Amino acid sequence: MAIDDTTNFSFDHYALEVNDLEKSLFFYNHILGFKVLPRPNFDFDGAWLDIQNGQAIHLIRTHEQLNLRSASRMLHFAFRHHDLSKLQEYLMAFHIDMLPIKTRPDGVRQLFVKDPDGYFIEFCDK
Repeated sequence: MAIDDTTNFSFDHYALEVNDLEKSLFFYNHILGFKVLPRPNFDFDGAWLDIQNGQAIHLIRTHEQLNLRSASRMLHFAFRHHDLSKLQEYLMAFHIDMLPIKTRPDGVRQLFVKDPDGYFIEFCDK
């Protein structure tokens, strides 16, 4: 069975398992500027952050060491940004781990950075 009308779907949130909730909150809230959202009183630690347009990142603190397979950028999410050079300079001031800006074959520039747990985040200028 297939769903005939996919317009009923819209992206809501992406959940990330994190080792150090405070470090992750500093990165996503203070460095990237995503606002903290109210969160229900779950029986586990976490935080919700607004990434605009009714979408969010949910941080969930884990009690186990993360084993990420993100080194090849196969696991990442992306945000658009109008000035990658300025963003790169800003993030360098915080000593954020990142790759050099590169240009895709279609002309879109990309900047890949790592969050405190090693998740890759792409910023692109399309």
